[in-house]
Amino acid sequence: MSPKNAGGSPAYRILAIETSCDETAAAVVADGRHILSNRVASQIELHRRFGGVYPEVASRQHVLAIQTVVEDALADASVAHVRELDAIAVTNGPGLAGSLLVGVNLAKGLAFASGLPLIPVNHLEGHIYSNWLCTDGSPVADLQASEDGNGPAGGSASDSARTQRSGSASDQFPALILIVSGGHTELVLMEGHCRYRLLGATLDDAAGEAFDKVARLLELGYPGGPAIQAAAESGDGGRFQLPRPLMRPGRRTELQPHAQAPTLPTVLPVRGEHRFNFSFSGLKTAVLNLMRQLEREGAEARQTQTASDIAAAFQMVVVDVLLGKTADAAAEFGVKQVCICGGVSANGLLRQAAEQHFAKLGLPLHCPPLFLCTDNAAMIGAAAYYRQSYAVARQPSPMGGPHSTPHDKPSEPSARDFLALDVYASLPLVDSIQR
Repeated sequence: MSPKNAGGSPAYRILAIETSCDETAAAVVADGRHILSNRVASQIELHRRFGGVYPEVASRQHVLAIQTVVEDALADASVAHVRELDAIAVTNGPGLAGSLLVGVNLAKGLAFASGLPLIPVNHLEGHIYSNWLCTDGSPVADLQASEDGNGPAGGSASDSARTQRSGSASDQFPALILIVSGGHTELVLMEGHCRYRLLGATLDDAAGEAFDKVARLLELGYPGGPAIQAAAESGDGGRFQLPRPLMRPGRRTELQPHAQAPTLPTVLPVRGEHRFNFSFSGLKTAVLNLMRQLEREGAEARQTQTASDIAAAFQMVVVDVLLGKTADAAAEFGVKQVCICGGVSANGLLRQAAEQHFAKLGLPLHCPPLFLCTDNAAMIGAAAYYRQSYAVARQPSPMGGPHSTPHDKPSEPSARDFLALDVYASLPLVDSIQR
């Protein structure tokens, strides 16, 4: 028997599949908010020896893991057969083409065999909707929130990190979304469900990419986010001065993320066209130049304490830039809530500083629990539900026909529908929203 939602009607259940990079994930989500199951097979240990994600290895590992992951997700949700569900969702970009193809092809096959509608989901929109998932009291959340974070910017499973979140996001708009991950750093104004306006994005490296590259320079290990955060905990962030890209001196509320750390400098975003844009490539170069200078002076930049001090200074700069831009945009557009999502949102310093700052401004702040910060399929299921519910009248389906809405009787998909779902046809979120 199909489970009921709060209103007594049958819950709309979606099987979601995510294989955009190096996590093989599947989940069953009910009504876009409730996680019935959430399985993730991580490839971190496979890629650790390469110091980063090796695309060919990633796609081959997806092939090996995907069937078991999907079967386990269905079993965890007490689903005996895919036909018991209402739809299938899959990430079809952006991401690594070889990895995406594994998930897309399996989803196409399952949808074709079961007759269920197939919903393609933008990976970045999935991260946005990780903030709308209800996890309080969920057995899935209790199990996975106790795990250490392994995303692009780390995050430990300490109580302080897990309580940086005041429930799931509300339907109060406009909302300001900071997407910050290994591949993307964007500020998005969310004007309503599935209605976006891009405010700014990185001009070069994403924040998570910068974490990985600096960790590699300091020989701290992979993934770079957790490594930088761990090293920074014993570091002096005030020992070295690093540039704050696309920021200028100014006055704003000071942040004090750690009692032992100096107050973050008072800076504001630059004026003009790059006001809400980011740039982290130069910061990485500044770290490299600092290390070379130390070596010329006879110091060892990779010595434990020095590396920790550099890591602390780097992390502080990234957090200051991210929050400076976000706070400026929040004030400019009069938003009703702020959401931070993506792998870097697991960073403990970012979460603590953001909570302190936006509490002073009286703005609700939402960050996903740690297990939803990194790539997962539950967020894809949530995004699929809201896209079905709110985007049907505004956007044609990438499959060549209109989306069906939840609680409508699903139509039998045609072969043409599935042939049209193509990872190469998927556009990044920045190309599908108003500039």
